[in-house]
Amino acid sequence: MRILITGITGFVGSHLTEWALSRGADVIGALRWRSNTEHIEHLRDRLTLIQSELREQSSARDLVERARPDYIVHLAAQSFVGASWQTPAETLMTNAIGQMNLFEAIRQLGSAARFLVIGSSEEYGLVEPDELPIRETNPLRPLSPYAVSKVTQDLMGFQYFKSYGLDIVRARAFHHTGPRRSDNFSTSTFARQIVEIEAGLREPVVVAGDLKPVRDFSDVRDIVRGYWDLLEHGTAGEVYNLCSGVDWTIERMLTFLISQSSVPGIEIRTDAARLRPSDVPVLRGSYEKIERAVGWRPRIPLEQTLTDLLDYWRQRIRRPAP
Repeated sequence: MRILITGITGFVGSHLTEWALSRGADVIGALRWRSNTEHIEHLRDRLTLIQSELREQSSARDLVERARPDYIVHLAAQSFVGASWQTPAETLMTNAIGQMNLFEAIRQLGSAARFLVIGSSEEYGLVEPDELPIRETNPLRPLSPYAVSKVTQDLMGFQYFKSYGLDIVRARAFHHTGPRRSDNFSTSTFARQIVEIEAGLREPVVVAGDLKPVRDFSDVRDIVRGYWDLLEHGTAGEVYNLCSGVDWTIERMLTFLISQSSVPGIEIRTDAARLRPSDVPVLRGSYEKIERAVGWRPRIPLEQTLTDLLDYWRQRIRRPAP
């Protein structure tokens, strides 16, 4: 079994690579020439890596032709919601055009590869209280440029399935975190700041944005297991939520992380620069459909995930020698 993973050097890509290798797959990774390979260095001798620029049609076609995959998981993306407000055109180009070029490569080459579209709970956007928990049939009301780009990818997957019969399955992953998460994201920036406080590298203050949003978080290791289950058993053309079904406020997650620190009296301070023009107030999903279809459900409690995230940063950040 050959699997092509775009964005292999990233947070989710590296975890999916570990899972695929554990399942006996031959893993081919697509990366850009300037990609930081830190997350996959421990796997480097077990991978085939191909440089590619997915926003160029010829490069995407060359990638698929060389990889000859049975499965494709398209993780390469501009994945930070906050950055999409500053670079909306770049976000749409990277996320939508890159995927379209891969679809065209599959179509033109006559590849039978199964393609997993990586969507997001951000697609649901504005959710009314009586629409919770969120199911795949909920309306899509995106509230950020990033969310619009993911809706585009999602519906493009359905269109290419219906128009050309490509073997495409769609996933809408809710928020997920864990070791290796970039500190551009809330849970990881909180964890890094707390560890820097423990190491004496900053004052005992954690800087945060809006703490009121309610989110459904899963462990990244559960999410990649779900992606694999969909590759093996998902129904072509269908879309599946991957989520925990449990919601936490951002404030609750930060408070839990602080409670795991050895430093007493850590203060929380709001930074207006971290606030967004609009945000989704509540996201809580239902994993009923994917559980019914392939037997997947989350296993790792968020408390364990957040503890592992703190330990990841503790391994990276050391107290300076006196």
